[in-house]
Amino acid sequence: MLLSPQAERNWESVCSVLEDVLESQSHRQLFALELGSGTGQHIIRFAQKMPFVIWQPSDIKEDSLESIKAYIAATQAKTVLPPVHLDASEPWEKWAGLSHNSCDVIISINLLQYSSFKTAQGVFSGAGQILKQNGLLITYGVYAVNGIITPSCNEKLDEELRKLNPDWGLPDIDVLRQLAYGNGMRMERIIEMEEYYKCLIFRKL
Repeated sequence: MLLSPQAERNWESVCSVLEDVLESQSHRQLFALELGSGTGQHIIRFAQKMPFVIWQPSDIKEDSLESIKAYIAATQAKTVLPPVHLDASEPWEKWAGLSHNSCDVIISINLLQYSSFKTAQGVFSGAGQILKQNGLLITYGVYAVNGIITPSCNEKLDEELRKLNPDWGLPDIDVLRQLAYGNGMRMERIIEMEEYYKCLIFRKL
């Protein structure tokens, strides 16, 4: 069971956004895919708080998949499916056998700044195919706005990410809005979170 201090810090605030957004549908069972589940800490907590959702964790890294399995076993989570290997930069047909219009919700926490633009394109094109009509894509992270990164701590983060990998960095909200539009979704809300983080909520039309 890997431990991410950041996941321990932010799971409650992200969870409260999810509970708020999904509350109106809590009378029926929903299916949610998490892209880049990492350690598995988030999805286990979400499952405990929202029992009306069946959760599908996924990641590209083997040690993350093992950690998620360990969390599922330790918490005996009944509504979390075994994790699947999924590379969001690949065409949606390769997304672990998930079918067209099969998801109510797709969640991506701190994924977009640690991945290439190709991955961002993959997330939005995949979501456009896999989400049901009115389904939601929810992304959490730090973003640029119209090409501008503020405050200085976010500029520093962007620089650090680009040093680690030139393809990484803070994605621009306007670019994500356009990606969403090109894949049959629209940005519905921007929710301001702690430490300059934001939740972006996109809905499939």
